Amino acid sequence: MWKGRFTQQTADLVQRYGESISYDWRLFPHDIAGSIAHARAQMHADLLTEDEFSQIETGLREIQREIEAGEFEFSTELEDIHMNIEAALTQKIGPAGAKLHTARSRNDQVATDTRLYCRSAIDSILSLSTELQKALLSQAEHHAATILPGYTHLQRGQPVTAGHHLLAYVEMLGRDKQRLRDCRKRLNVCPLGSGALAGSTINLDRSAIAQELGFDGISTNSMDAIADRDYIAELLFVLSLLGAHLSRFSEDLILWCSTEFGFATLSDKHTTGSSLMPQKKNPDVCELTRGKTGRLVGNLIALLTALKGLPLTYNRDLQEDKEPLFDSVETLTLALEVNAEMISSMGLNIENCRKAAQDPLLLATDLADYLVRKGVPFRDAHDLVGKAVASAEEQNITLDALDLSLISEKFGDDTEAVFNLEGALKARSNPGSPSLENVLGEIQRWKAELA
Repeated sequence: MWKGRFTQQTADLVQRYGESISYDWRLFPHDIAGSIAHARAQMHADLLTEDEFSQIETGLREIQREIEAGEFEFSTELEDIHMNIEAALTQKIGPAGAKLHTARSRNDQVATDTRLYCRSAIDSILSLSTELQKALLSQAEHHAATILPGYTHLQRGQPVTAGHHLLAYVEMLGRDKQRLRDCRKRLNVCPLGSGALAGSTINLDRSAIAQELGFDGISTNSMDAIADRDYIAELLFVLSLLGAHLSRFSEDLILWCSTEFGFATLSDKHTTGSSLMPQKKNPDVCELTRGKTGRLVGNLIALLTALKGLPLTYNRDLQEDKEPLFDSVETLTLALEVNAEMISSMGLNIENCRKAAQDPLLLATDLADYLVRKGVPFRDAHDLVGKAVASAEEQNITLDALDLSLISEKFGDDTEAVFNLEGALKARSNPGSPSLENVLGEIQRWKAELA
């Protein structure tokens, strides 16, 4: 492609070092779509005849079918997906294929291809995230009234329900989807026509190209359009955060599935055994999800590091944007699919959850609130309940078995009602709190939103 300027062949080692076809082949449908739109604009500008355009379009679609069928032979000597397709096209149709690259560069070509790839990836991940939300929502509805402890610092704090707990992750995924949609809006701008960095003296209808490719508009600065990889960095950040949310849920499940907690059971299909210990049933999907999040974060850091010192416009360093992008998209895609399947078949041990939630210490704050309603300032109430907890521990009895009147005359004969779990949850009726009524209301809201 640059033989006119050079008198020696590129060294084999340099070809191996610089090729990207081993991974950027994934761009082929987007490269072909962009090339067809570009050729159509060439035809409208009288740079191609209708017959030449027809040859190009037909040839490109044949190449796409060959790639999809696994019949296309990629060449590392041609470096990337762009030149592999263009060379195959020219071989198929002759001189018309050699006209295709008029008024474009591989620089604006790859910027267009990666935007189309990111847009498609976002649409797919949005759909998979919705399926995961639905799996969580189904479990939340089934266990809307299943009481278990809520934790801070991994210490039992206050009673909640499994439904409320699971809905927290539905909320997280909802924010992730909002970020994905925002990212999609920003990236949906067509850079094709920016050329190598300064456009071209051969002007094509960029708006028509953008419209054909489904872009919302065109880029307005050719140098920025070529250098910009913000959209990939933003997408990798969102995927990293989504992965972090999956990782946090994985940690919850790992704890819940342990003998020490005993709250959850995963199906045999989504666990593994031990090669030595026959009793083991390991939550490997959760552990892998937790571990793969490091890859997602690492891919983001790799791209930002590659970008941080680059002058305008195109530098070969930008080739390093693709492997992190492809890896993150494919890693998270599989993580979303397997987690949705695993969560759908997960079981909760209602009896064990209830048993753990019957610890009276979970209602220590409710006991302080009881005193507040009797006119005791909260800090004083907090102090009195703290003394009651210490006294119960000293006597080796539970908090609800302690004679609270020995701590303060403010404690009356009606403190027994404080230690009723159903009553405690029903009292948590403020919006966002885990009363059954609230949880059921949120489930219905999310059902409508995800329908």
